[in-house]
Amino acid sequence: MQQYHQRFWALWGISVAILVISIIVAVAIGAVPLPLPTVIDIISHELWPSLITPHWSMADWQIVVQFRLPRVLLATVVGAALAVSGTALQAMVRNPLADPYVFGISSGASVAAVAVLTLSTSMRGIPVSFAAFVGALTTMVLVYGFAQRHGHVTPLRLILAGVAVGYLLSAVTSYLVLRASTPGMGATAALSWLAGSLGGAKWEHLGIPTMVLLGTTGYLWINAPVLNALATGEETAISLGIDLERVRIRLFVTTSLLVGTAVAVSGAIGFVGLLIPHMVRMGVGADHRYVLPLTATVGACFLVSVDVIGRTIIAPQELPVGLVTAACGAPFFLWMMRMQQGGQS
Repeated sequence: MQQYHQRFWALWGISVAILVISIIVAVAIGAVPLPLPTVIDIISHELWPSLITPHWSMADWQIVVQFRLPRVLLATVVGAALAVSGTALQAMVRNPLADPYVFGISSGASVAAVAVLTLSTSMRGIPVSFAAFVGALTTMVLVYGFAQRHGHVTPLRLILAGVAVGYLLSAVTSYLVLRASTPGMGATAALSWLAGSLGGAKWEHLGIPTMVLLGTTGYLWINAPVLNALATGEETAISLGIDLERVRIRLFVTTSLLVGTAVAVSGAIGFVGLLIPHMVRMGVGADHRYVLPLTATVGACFLVSVDVIGRTIIAPQELPVGLVTAACGAPFFLWMMRMQQGGQS
């Protein structure tokens, strides 16, 4: 236990340092590259105005403060949120393949967002982010309702209900895109949202997701012993006096709120909630007191780095961040899986 404790603090400290460096480098990189000292000075001046006398141009300030910094910070929040939600869902249902997509939450957000983008005449004026959030939470209620049998919910039924609802909602999303009333704008915007994008990030998009991330992650961390018991098995959890039904409802609502908020501001970004928890467990074991905070920082680092790749690899055009997470995450996940098999053989 002491070994894992020391390893956690070492890895967490390293991940925080890497995250800070990644944020600064990501702000500096772009169609108009900026010197790292200039980026550091501008950010420092925004945090402590009396610390540094401005010596940069207004254009540099606008690039850093108005365009790149909100985008990079949004990637930080969304990456942490998706990774933490994946960790909690995998523990809750004891399934290493569980993530927001498996439970249909992302699909529910997608249907609502695409409906707003394509059915402009009937849903004009509804913010896409609000619609996506409502869609995610509505799907959560449907999945949990379908998973119930005689007032009880099992992990298997929860996954099966999520997969079934997810497939149904994916079909609805495809239909909405095909029948878009404005094929040029509506369908293109819908497809871009479905692939995940951080390009429209603004400062006002950061407040609610950040508060939700901090609140839900704190709640999950406080309940880390419960997650440990659920990950061990239902018998262990019951023997410890845990009310499985009540705990699952709370955890499902918490993770759905976290995912819905993240997806609402970023679109459908896959693979983060599946890949990152496995990476972290390889380093610090399965104790969620260590896994949750490290998962948050590693997930943030991952999405910040992926977003930089997406907006620079074919510059001046951008690749949707969801495509890059799949392209980078899938091969790495397969390699990691083979490494784990090799260690067990």
